[in-house]
Amino acid sequence: MKKLLFVFFLLKLSITWSQAPSLLNINSPYDEQNPVISLDGKVLYFTIAGHPKNIGGIKDPGDIWVSIYLNGQWQNPIHGGSVINNANYNSVLGFSEVGDLYLWGHYSNNNPITTQGIAVSTKNGNDWTAPENISIPYFLNKSSYGNGSINSAANTLIFAAEGYGTVGGEDIYVSFKNNGRWSEPLNLGKNINTPFQEVTPWLSEDGHLLYFASNGWKGAGSFDIFVAKRLDDSWERWSTPEWLGDKVNSESRELHFRMFPKFGYSLFTSTHDSNRYGVIKVLNDTIFKPEPKIDTLLKIKEQDYQVKATNAIVLFGKVTNAKNNAAISAVLKFRSDSSFVITAKSNGQYSVIIPSTKVYAIEVEHKGYVNVVERLDLKTMQLNSLELNFTLQPIEVGTVVNLKSVLFNMGTTTLLEESYAELDAVVDFLKSNPKVEIELEGHTDNRGDAKKNLVLSQQRVEKIKSYLVSKGIAGRRVKGKGFGGTRPIATNDTEEARKMNRRVEFLITKN
Repeated sequence: MKKLLFVFFLLKLSITWSQAPSLLNINSPYDEQNPVISLDGKVLYFTIAGHPKNIGGIKDPGDIWVSIYLNGQWQNPIHGGSVINNANYNSVLGFSEVGDLYLWGHYSNNNPITTQGIAVSTKNGNDWTAPENISIPYFLNKSSYGNGSINSAANTLIFAAEGYGTVGGEDIYVSFKNNGRWSEPLNLGKNINTPFQEVTPWLSEDGHLLYFASNGWKGAGSFDIFVAKRLDDSWERWSTPEWLGDKVNSESRELHFRMFPKFGYSLFTSTHDSNRYGVIKVLNDTIFKPEPKIDTLLKIKEQDYQVKATNAIVLFGKVTNAKNNAAISAVLKFRSDSSFVITAKSNGQYSVIIPSTKVYAIEVEHKGYVNVVERLDLKTMQLNSLELNFTLQPIEVGTVVNLKSVLFNMGTTTLLEESYAELDAVVDFLKSNPKVEIELEGHTDNRGDAKKNLVLSQQRVEKIKSYLVSKGIAGRRVKGKGFGGTRPIATNDTEEARKMNRRVEFLITKN
C-alpha cells in the first residue's frame, strides 16, 4: 500500500527521473507501436507493423518484437517468434505480478480465428507457452484496430474497441476479473469517449489515472495523449481529460503512452518527423497535471440567459501562440441564438459560465494572428466543466490553416450548413488584412477512384473561392488547388479518420 501511495505521489508532482536507456537501436523504417517493459526492466516488447519478417510479411498488421537491455543500451530487436505471433495483429497488454504475459487477441493452431478477446502465456524457459485464450462475455471489436493494457494483479483490463454501445469510432472500455470470471465490458462514458476515436489506454497501477490517445478532444495533432482522473467507483465519472502538453504531443500522431515509474521514464510513439510511421520515444519526466483552477467566472447577463445551474457549464482554457506557446489576450466571440464577447486575460486564460443546451460557433481573434472558429455542441456532452484551448498562428507566409468546420456532403460540392461560420471568419480575416493572399488546398480520403477524387477536391476549392468572392474578397487574392487523397493527415482505416482527411486548408502566400 505504501508503495502505491508513493507512486501516486510521484505522479502528482512532476518529477524528473534519471536518464532513460537510449532507443537508438530500436526504431526502424517500419511502424513501431505499443512499447511495454518487462517486470525486471530488462526486456522491451513492442509491435512492428509491415515488417517483411513478420508472420504475415509486409501485409501483417503487427507482430511482437523483443529487445534485451544489455551493457547500458537496448540491443537490436528480434522477432518474438511464432508462439506469440500470428498473421493477425499482435501486441502485449502487460505482465502480471507473477510474470504471466497478457496478449491482445485470440490464438489458434492453423485455424481461422472466429472469436475475439485476450490471451495469456506463461514463461517456458527462454520462450513462452502457447497462449491460452481468455473468454470475456460480450466482448466485441468491429474495428480492425484494438489495444489496451492490464494491471499487475491481472484483474482489470482497460481497452479500446468498437463494441456494443460505442458512440463514435473506437471507445474505451473496462472489464474486471472476479472469482475467476471476467465481467462484461463497461463503456467509460461520455466524460472520456467522444464521437471520434479514443485508443491506446493505459491505467496507472492504483487505477486512478487514465492516459489515452484521442482525436476527439482538443489537441495539437491528429491523435494526442490526454489524462483523466477517476472520480468514483462507477468508472463512468472522470475529470475532464487534460492535454499532456508539448513534451509528448505534436502536430503529428501520438499513441501508446505508458509510464514505468519503477524505472524512471515513460514511453510512447509518435509519427513526428518519421514519414507518418510510428517511432518509440522516451520521456524522462513523469507528469500529471492537476485540474486547472478557475480564478474568476465571467457570468453572462441574466436577461440573455435564464438558466439554472444544472443547465450550465463552466468553459475555460487558454489562448496561445502556435509557434512559441506565448499567451495571447485574444477576443472570443460566441455565436448561438444570441451573441456575446469575452476577452482572455493577459496570461491567455479565460473562463465563462454558459448554457449547456446550445450549439456555439466560437471565433477567436487577435491582431497579427489568423483567427480561428471552433464549433462546440454542448448538447452532446454531460459535463460540469470543459477545457477548450486555442492556438493562433501568426500571419506569416507559409502558415497553413486547417478549416476544420468546412465540410461537404459525401461525394459532392454541397457545403454543410455548419461550414459558413468558419468561411465567414476567413472573410473577416482577409478583410482585416487586405495585403494577405492565400491558396486554398482541397483534400479527400483515399476511397474510390483517385482521378475522380482529384477532380472533386479541385471543384470544392472552386466552390469555396466563389463563396469568398461573393462576400467581397478580390478573386486575385485567392488561388486554389485540389490534391485528392494524396496528402492524408490520418490513417484511412476508419470513417472518423477518413473524415479528418476530407478537409480544406489555406496557405498564406503573401503578407
